[in-house]
Amino acid sequence: MDQPSLYDDHTVTWADQQVAALRSLATRPELSNVPDWENVAEEIEGVGRSEIDRVESAMSQMLIHVLKYASAPAAQSTRSWRKEVLVFQASAQRNYRPFLRKRIDWERLWANAKTIADASLDVFGGRLIGGLPDRMPFTPEEMSSDGFDMDRALERLAEVLKARPDHH
Repeated sequence: MDQPSLYDDHTVTWADQQVAALRSLATRPELSNVPDWENVAEEIEGVGRSEIDRVESAMSQMLIHVLKYASAPAAQSTRSWRKEVLVFQASAQRNYRPFLRKRIDWERLWANAKTIADASLDVFGGRLIGGLPDRMPFTPEEMSSDGFDMDRALERLAEVLKARPDHH
């Protein structure tokens, strides 16, 4: 009876376990070859991957909008950026689970968010704010917690920038 609980609470772990079991069964010659073992395993892997992708996407969009706002606070789009952070934060809060911390490459997520925000600002002649850290300045728990909004993100980012010795 632990399996439904695992599925509900740790879908990625559940999917990993199911895929391993299916692949193990697929190597047993005495079992029927009727099931398409490899494609069934890949479909179940996709269930776990989609959960990771959903959280990565929401947190990435949050970061992109925070970075654009921090870099261009007088831009005409700041009101929509604020709203978008709330929308994506609600998704992150709903879908983030602590076990995902080890499944997501947070430094890559941060680097990609900086690249995308910079490219988005560049379209309108803007640039990404200088002095941003190479490492992700937010924890996933912080980003998925109650009350994480544009103001809280900007305050946290300002603290990180102020603490950097090379930032003026």
